[in-house]
Amino acid sequence: MEAYRTDWLDLSYQPMLPRNRDMGIGIVGAGEIVQAAHLPAYQIAGFRVVGIYDVKIEQAQSVAKQFSLPTVFPSLDALLDRDDIDIVDIAIPSQYLLAVVEQVVSRRKHVLCQKPLAEAYDTALRIVTVCREAGVKAAINQQMRWSPGIRASHTVIDRGWLGDLTQALIQVNVLTPWDNWPWMTSLPAMELLYHSIHYMDAMRLLYGMPEYIYADAAKFPGQKWEAPTRTLIHIKFPGECRGMIHDNHNNFAPEDDWYATFRFEGTRGVIKGTNGALYNYPVGKEDTIAYLSKDIAGDTWISPRLEGRWFPHAFMGTMGELMRAIEEDREPENSVEDNLKTLQMVFAAKRSIEENRPVWLKEIGG
Repeated sequence: MEAYRTDWLDLSYQPMLPRNRDMGIGIVGAGEIVQAAHLPAYQIAGFRVVGIYDVKIEQAQSVAKQFSLPTVFPSLDALLDRDDIDIVDIAIPSQYLLAVVEQVVSRRKHVLCQKPLAEAYDTALRIVTVCREAGVKAAINQQMRWSPGIRASHTVIDRGWLGDLTQALIQVNVLTPWDNWPWMTSLPAMELLYHSIHYMDAMRLLYGMPEYIYADAAKFPGQKWEAPTRTLIHIKFPGECRGMIHDNHNNFAPEDDWYATFRFEGTRGVIKGTNGALYNYPVGKEDTIAYLSKDIAGDTWISPRLEGRWFPHAFMGTMGELMRAIEEDREPENSVEDNLKTLQMVFAAKRSIEENRPVWLKEIGG
């Protein structure tokens, strides 16, 4: 083994934050995700939230009181009238997103959109177009790519320590409380649009764009929701590289049987780890990661300790990257335009389930 190297453990996984954290943020939506992740993350990062608006004014008032927000806006127009709001963080169901984005960007405000960008690819494309025509920076809150385990894996892969990539596996076997989000449980593609979309985005970040997807989905006998809650997604990347996502949201066993794991392999190394956020949701715990590389330490596993969680810490990454893009006058890594590629994967999986066949990515939006 060669001499000890500090970069073995320093995986540069923490979200990068802007120099100027005083950009004004206005939040549209006061639901569970804003309370559990957006606002806690912004407090940790030291971002400045000017105020919040929700169609349910009492809910907005409650959230504002909880997080000591200075203003509860009576309307979206009132929020957009504020000159000290630079970015509007839209955290509402995607069926309402286009209409709100159109209003926001017409006032030349930058925008962070909750995922999924849309429930149809054409609608997502329209959002991208209106943002581009308005000349604003527009990003998507696809925040799992900033979760500690995935971001650390990105560093390992980016440094070439796995060699040529060969396969990727993400597995989740938990009991998901879908009743927390009654507005989504009637959607036929609920699991793909609001859960597995994270894993597809993470795999695309790490492995690039796949060629085709072959997916299957099933309900759990006796479940009360219309949408399937078990998903199996086979992903063919170029060459000999393959990926698999396996989700089961119906694990009725005690929590010590639940698991949420990832494994990324190459010709020279392996990464394995856990997504701590799902082990005792919504409390969560830290991610874990271990990797070995023939080019670094032979058969010795290296296990850095990761700090932070998917919820709320990764939400510093999505907003922080948008702010840095504004500072540097460039497109954010998580731009709405880039997210169209993730949506191609999602809608390819949806079509594959419906038609029971492999669906090439070029079929979506082509």
